[in-house]
Amino acid sequence: MAFFGLKTETFQAPKVKEKLERFVSDFSIEVMPRTAEKIGDFKDLLPEKTRVYIAHIEGTPIEDMVKTAKRIAEDGFPTMPHFPARIIKDKATLNDWISRYQGEAGVNQALLLGGGVDKPHGEYESSMDLLETGLFDQANFKDIHVAGHPEGNKDIDPDGSTKNVDAALQWKQNFKNKTNAKMAITTQFAFEAGPIIEWANSIKKAEIDIPIHIGIAGPAKLQTLIKFALACGVGPSLKVLQKRATDVTKLLLPYEPTEVLSQLADHKAKNPDFNISNVHFFPLGGIKTNANWVTENCGAAGVPANQM
Repeated sequence: MAFFGLKTETFQAPKVKEKLERFVSDFSIEVMPRTAEKIGDFKDLLPEKTRVYIAHIEGTPIEDMVKTAKRIAEDGFPTMPHFPARIIKDKATLNDWISRYQGEAGVNQALLLGGGVDKPHGEYESSMDLLETGLFDQANFKDIHVAGHPEGNKDIDPDGSTKNVDAALQWKQNFKNKTNAKMAITTQFAFEAGPIIEWANSIKKAEIDIPIHIGIAGPAKLQTLIKFALACGVGPSLKVLQKRATDVTKLLLPYEPTEVLSQLADHKAKNPDFNISNVHFFPLGGIKTNANWVTENCGAAGVPANQM
């Protein structure tokens, strides 16, 4: 590539452990309309065909969501907006959202989840309610992702068990068997590989064969991560952050997901049939920070589209 007649060097991916590079390959990342507005060009940050989820927070107008989806899709990135059940008033609203995303942004994939509000705005409470409408199949959505909780969810199981989340996954498995869409489980983030591996093995043992896209918190200040972790109900692996907070030598250093990802990558290399297929990043420290960390640490898996 030449610029003003000067020859520039081809981008060289930094050396990295091969297992980590393979494990992070085809990662996805999450944005919101207000955070996406701060990015000049996603192609400067993300590899080609990186799936970009668009989080729909209560109060965000659907117009802003669709506008963001259209922009990201036009840049060549597969776009997966959230459909939070509890903020969708009724079937007419859901159908309108689907039609807008398809007609204006060419969207054919969705992440369905309950949503982080206490009181439903209408008749829906869960992703299962949304799936039962049949609207996503009628619209020929290609990919449908649903939520997973490696460390449980106290909003769904207040008694601290995993009874309800386990039953929901069984229901979703049954739905997978009758839909034409490709399904996957996109999980809440966790900070420790052990609980993640244990959970993934447990759902495989329960004969749930939906691939897992494991949620990983991107680099961020420790205080920021602890705040989000507590708000999102992250379970036992929160102790990883709490332990780090007591170490004055690490307190002011940003958290990076190197350890948890390396351990998961090692496990995947030793167990090729491990049911985690992809990594999904929550860029809690910022999209640029997260994307740059992948570029610097994950070799070819992180080369931005504009640097190929």
